[in-house]
Amino acid sequence: MGKIEWAMWANEQALAAGLILLTGGIVGVAGQFRDWEFAAYGVAAGVFICLLEYPRGKRNKGTSVERTGQYCLTVCVKAFGPVTSNYYVRAALHAALCVPGAFMLPTVLGCVCLAIASLIYLAAAVRGEQWQPILPKTETRERVGESIKEPPQNPPPRPPAELRRKRPEDLEGAAYVNPISVTANE
Repeated sequence: MGKIEWAMWANEQALAAGLILLTGGIVGVAGQFRDWEFAAYGVAAGVFICLLEYPRGKRNKGTSVERTGQYCLTVCVKAFGPVTSNYYVRAALHAALCVPGAFMLPTVLGCVCLAIASLIYLAAAVRGEQWQPILPKTETRERVGESIKEPPQNPPPRPPAELRRKRPEDLEGAAYVNPISVTANE
């Protein structure tokens, strides 16, 4: 059986938690709940978590599929260095961010999901995983046309090389000899 990459699951869980926290914060602010300031915090925290978690990290094995438009945020997240690439820091950050939202009903579900994501990040950190960005590959492809000096002169289907017409520089040698005998009535 393969080794589970916990960080991948934590990333999906945290992104969903950020969206749920954002939605709960919008509901809390729009509904003018008591202590709606916690809901405003939920909106800000939800946006921050979504921006932090949107870029997927590179997998250790297999293919890493990036999200649409991930490159811009990947560069921003990568700029923070060990603060964002270390999963111990992410686990502590998510655990701290989920506490204030637990004081209000619309943001409780987002906080519980974020606490679960924090635990999954902690499990990933204990197993030695670390966030690495998915950057575009800069492959240098060999040009196929480098070996071809000049393009073909006649369109396909082309006859075999020994049956092709010769260049008209040598008129005697340029005469085409048909290998198949052609007679009028056979």
